Amino acid sequence: MTLPVTGYQLPVTTRRTKLIPHGLACRACGAEFSAQPSAICETCLGPLEPRYDPARPLPSAEELGTRPRTLWRYREWLPFSGEPRLSLDTGFTPLVEAPALARALGVARAWVKNDSVSHPSLSFKDRVVAVALNAAAAFGLDTVACASTGNLANAVAAHAARAGLSAWVFVPENLEPAKIAASVVYGARVVRVRGTYDDVNRLCSQVADRFGWGVVNVNLRSYYGEGSKTFGFEIVEQLGWRLPSAVIAPLAGGSLLSKLAKAFAELLAAGLGLGETPRLFGAQAAGCAPIVELVERGEGPLRPVVPNTIARSLAIGNPADGVSAAEAIRKSGGWAAAVDDAALSEGIALLARTTGIFTETAGGVTTAAALELARSGRLRPDDELVLCITGNGLKTPDALPARLLDTPLIAPRLSEVAALASHQ
Repeated sequence: MTLPVTGYQLPVTTRRTKLIPHGLACRACGAEFSAQPSAICETCLGPLEPRYDPARPLPSAEELGTRPRTLWRYREWLPFSGEPRLSLDTGFTPLVEAPALARALGVARAWVKNDSVSHPSLSFKDRVVAVALNAAAAFGLDTVACASTGNLANAVAAHAARAGLSAWVFVPENLEPAKIAASVVYGARVVRVRGTYDDVNRLCSQVADRFGWGVVNVNLRSYYGEGSKTFGFEIVEQLGWRLPSAVIAPLAGGSLLSKLAKAFAELLAAGLGLGETPRLFGAQAAGCAPIVELVERGEGPLRPVVPNTIARSLAIGNPADGVSAAEAIRKSGGWAAAVDDAALSEGIALLARTTGIFTETAGGVTTAAALELARSGRLRPDDELVLCITGNGLKTPDALPARLLDTPLIAPRLSEVAALASHQ
């Protein structure tokens, strides 16, 4: 019996071309470098980004529509030439219209970009890891690693298992048990580190230098971050190549929101988007809100904080792309909001009962922040809003409001059901 093959497939007659990572350039000083596993400019210590040939041919909307429904359909905007070899089935998650949520927020229309069902590890981190692992393979690295607050650990472990690569994931000591379980099951070496995510990240910078591993969000960060752009590309394509008027995304390291801005700009430059750049809104937990504080302050350096929130997937006190995210928010005419832990728990419940989508704490932050932005008048009644939901609620079930778990216990008698029904 022949089993069906799903996901991204090249025709059997097609010869794969070698995958070659693009060279890099410093965002700060413009210095250029050859392709390499590095994210920091040797000249000024600024961040490195892939260099794209502005004269490269770009596909039309019609051509994109014929390609497999994965993130690789946007390969001309990803940092390689040639064909990817790994994680070929990741991306193109649903964009779900949510009229009940739109009514709750007081906006004209609302959609949920639902990466809580991303393949294979149920978070948007699958996108960035798919790109990073292809870079690692192109550089001949046989071991990958990451510093993570949970979702990235799951994604690195899962994608590495499929690729046959060794994986090490370093996480804060208080990470949720469900996220630890969802990493060790794939055979990754999971190491808990005393301290916060920022302590873990500093350690991983040393690990990358000492062992030469491909640490996806350290020395492979220049390539890794480009995977987030596909989140924005998909939103626009799934809206019929229209841009929404507003997008709200959770803020951890700040990369997702920064790359959304880049994605929308690239599509408009290619003539593929109808409308204007959306106003971008950021969401953080009040117990770890350095980017929100910078947006509200309006200028100056980002001020690191010590995280204190149940939203551990967003608990990055010194976000690497925080300044870039704040600049993107202000440039777009958007804003940012921070919500406390009680509000984010209620945000999880609100999203579930209005959309049927169960999200983790980051999604609860995003939904609760959307409510706050609506109440403050930052969201408008005529807005067409997209909420970026980045992780699955099965990863953080303990974050649900306790009242939801207060369920009745009855004997197996119809009369007892009738008694409950009479008190609805």
